[in-house]
Amino acid sequence: METRELRYFVAVAEELHFGRAAQRLGIAQPPLSRAIAQLERRLGATLLNRDSRGVALTAAGTVLLQEAGAALDAVEAAERRTRRAALATTGRPAVVLAAKAGASGELLAKILAAYAAEPGAVRVDVILCGPGEQARVLHDGRADVAILHRPFDDTAGFDTEDLRTERQIVILPAGHPLSTRPHLRLDEITDLSDLPLPRWPRPDGTFADGPGPQIRDHTQLTQLVALGRACAIVPESACAGLGEDLTAVPVPDAPHVTTVIAWPPHSRSPEVAGLVRAAVML
Repeated sequence: METRELRYFVAVAEELHFGRAAQRLGIAQPPLSRAIAQLERRLGATLLNRDSRGVALTAAGTVLLQEAGAALDAVEAAERRTRRAALATTGRPAVVLAAKAGASGELLAKILAAYAAEPGAVRVDVILCGPGEQARVLHDGRADVAILHRPFDDTAGFDTEDLRTERQIVILPAGHPLSTRPHLRLDEITDLSDLPLPRWPRPDGTFADGPGPQIRDHTQLTQLVALGRACAIVPESACAGLGEDLTAVPVPDAPHVTTVIAWPPHSRSPEVAGLVRAAVML
């Protein structure tokens, strides 16, 4: 199969309309119809049911839509990484690292400093991401390496090395009645009606229902906690740099968070290997 055929099929499968798919692709409808028919003949399977009511995916078409999306994403990621490798010889950055904004700042600085001291080190560009975005930019080739946090980030499909494991704490407004406690339980925190836990965006950008404020970054989070509008359960390392208007209290029964460095399993980049080695040796 050609990538062109897969792109044509994905457009029709998502639009479920040949006319709209052709418009989306910027081509005429007849060659699109011929390309889909040729793809079906090559695979020996009907991918789309067409009748007077419209277009619908068959079981085989549903499978191909899932597989085609992953294949096209992999091709696009390979193109991005190849272009970046080619540009490395001109002095452009050869490695791109993705990390969550507001998280692991001290660790990230140590990793970059350690790698810079490595023989043959190249410049590293850092992409600061919103919650859960690091894995996405690593998958699609915008990044070569990412700092992820289990159990919050999905590490499936990547090679990883653990960097550190830490407990979690709850951030409260200074002066809150519970801010002087030596520790708090998860159920005590979830019962705080005056300080609801924030709602972070899902991968599709939507938010779960709930009373807590919608949060997109660490700056929003700390401001809302300081204003007495929320509390937040975060890794202990997030305590660094907290202002006097915030207090951190340990939460012993919260799951521990493991920070890992992740990269695509097929990577053969010596620069990626050097960055991973520097991170692991800290």
